[in-house]
Amino acid sequence: MSDFTDNFWSWYVAALTLVGIIGALVLLWATARKKIPQSSDNTTGHVWDEDLRESNNPMPRWWMWLFVISVIYSLLYLVAYPGLGAYPGEMGWSTRGEYDAAMISADKELAPLYAGFTTKSAEQLAGDANAMAVGERLFMNNCAQCHGSDARGSKGFPNLADTDWLHGGSTEKIRETLTAGRKGQMPPMAAAVGTPEDVKNVAHYVLSLSGGPHDSVRSQLGKFKFTACAACHGIDGKGNQAIGAPNLADDIWLHGWGEQAIVDIINKGKTNEMPPQAGKLSEAQIHVLTAYIWGLSNKAAAAKL
Repeated sequence: MSDFTDNFWSWYVAALTLVGIIGALVLLWATARKKIPQSSDNTTGHVWDEDLRESNNPMPRWWMWLFVISVIYSLLYLVAYPGLGAYPGEMGWSTRGEYDAAMISADKELAPLYAGFTTKSAEQLAGDANAMAVGERLFMNNCAQCHGSDARGSKGFPNLADTDWLHGGSTEKIRETLTAGRKGQMPPMAAAVGTPEDVKNVAHYVLSLSGGPHDSVRSQLGKFKFTACAACHGIDGKGNQAIGAPNLADDIWLHGWGEQAIVDIINKGKTNEMPPQAGKLSEAQIHVLTAYIWGLSNKAAAAKL
């Protein structure tokens, strides 16, 4: 992939663009000079539908000059704006700069709105209807793509409307997650657990922790082998929020339920990542979004505020 960041490709794109523009001028010049044999009635000899004859008239001068002006304009445009490979253009314009300017303008317009929210704690905002309306919009624009419009998530994406939290459900932890993002990783554990049969036994033991259907014999055999997993999930399998290790005893399955799903995770491991929002959202927006997400799983508490 590093080849595509080499200067060669910048020069290649620039040359291809210029050759295309110059080629259009050459084509215009060549067609203007070409002499087509004609008959005495000023036609080319081409006839369609028995009596429709093609006249041999030269291209209008205004059309030719309009074409030339368009080519000159395109060259001036490429000098002023990006278009020739990595050349940035004399105007210094970029889509990133346009976006940043739009965001600065939007932040200035919204500053008075968020000013009233920043004086309150996230818990207090959860009881503010106006703040929650703004928080809902922020959630729909930035979070719903993964967690769903109802915030109940899907396979691989946590449910934010229940009380099951990988890293803790306090407003501080939610703000921390939004700001810096999270990266959860479980390494493949098959080698640490033992044989393929041991892996299946551990899977049934994990199923037994939440009272799910399981083979009791395999479960008992897998209990000892589960010690390889206890460092993160705990001896009782109830997880560890300090490192984001899921609770295996609450019958909530982020990556699928059943023997095969658990065996696959033990064998292959799993990596989940939530990108940080600090670069996209302002501190005030993260504050309001924190309140909104906290309120989803604390509706009763939020209603009293």
